[in-house]
Amino acid sequence: MAQLHSRDFEKPIEAAERELEELRAELEEDGSLGSADTSDDLKRLEEKVRKLKEHIFSTLTPWQVTLIARHPKRPYSLDHIGNVFEDFVELHGDRLYGDDPAIVGGLATLDGTPVVVIGQQKGRTTKERVYRNYGMPHPEGYRKALRLMEMAERFNRPVVTLIDTPGAAPDIEAEERGQSEAIARNLLVMSRLKVPIVSVVIGEGGSGGALAIGVADRVMLFEFSTYSVISPEGCAAILWKDGAKADTAAKALKIGAKDLLGLGIVDSIIDEPLGGAHRDAKAASINLKTAILKSLSELKGLSVDKLLEGRYEKFRSIGVFKEDSA
Repeated sequence: MAQLHSRDFEKPIEAAERELEELRAELEEDGSLGSADTSDDLKRLEEKVRKLKEHIFSTLTPWQVTLIARHPKRPYSLDHIGNVFEDFVELHGDRLYGDDPAIVGGLATLDGTPVVVIGQQKGRTTKERVYRNYGMPHPEGYRKALRLMEMAERFNRPVVTLIDTPGAAPDIEAEERGQSEAIARNLLVMSRLKVPIVSVVIGEGGSGGALAIGVADRVMLFEFSTYSVISPEGCAAILWKDGAKADTAAKALKIGAKDLLGLGIVDSIIDEPLGGAHRDAKAASINLKTAILKSLSELKGLSVDKLLEGRYEKFRSIGVFKEDSA
């Protein structure tokens, strides 16, 4: 069985899967795999694995969801781009300073429709993580994304963004090169972009670093993704001076899919394969493709005025509550 870098709460699933694979190997070795005598044993173990996944993943705490969103085997932007889009041609550089590997983007087609796709990219090996800066973009990354979005508007292509970042790069170099201005400009331009925009949180959606490519007509997130103004650890450090209280902070932040949908932060939730996207990346990508196509189909018939009006109202309504007259 491939090593999944299981979280502690996934250990029972991993143990049951190991037991199942060992039984299959034994049956293959003695030539009895597929016989009527052994099918019941296999079915029993398969059902055990399925029920464990259902139980554990239906009772995850917000902090456990955060750990799944950060899972090192979870499909990243380039994984989904390879599975969902055709003819992807990556474009590089912001034409001002340089290229930023933490953001990838370029031209592609989606079931024959030309689109521009942009995503935040983490790395799996230590070398990749350093190269991608752990998915934390610098200003040139956001300016590259801006260049691609403006290109999409010129050629009337819808924009699809894949969000997966703990936040924008917080280092001195990012500040020197204008991090806050780059993020603010993206928010402004995206709010006025005259083509449909669909954004999907595929892992972590952290703070302004996520929102900088997330001002969209449709905002969706995967079932076990998170979207928040700050990480649970950062929130715990500020409120309780103790990063170890991240589990308490995660609950208070309401960073999970159902809470975000209820609050109107996102428009819909994309189902993940049983046991999480890290167990079946291709199945997750199929669900992602279906959701993107549905959203683009709903948006393509809207006039530019209706598109911009709807986008404006969507974000203006976030955080607005009505009190009962009683």
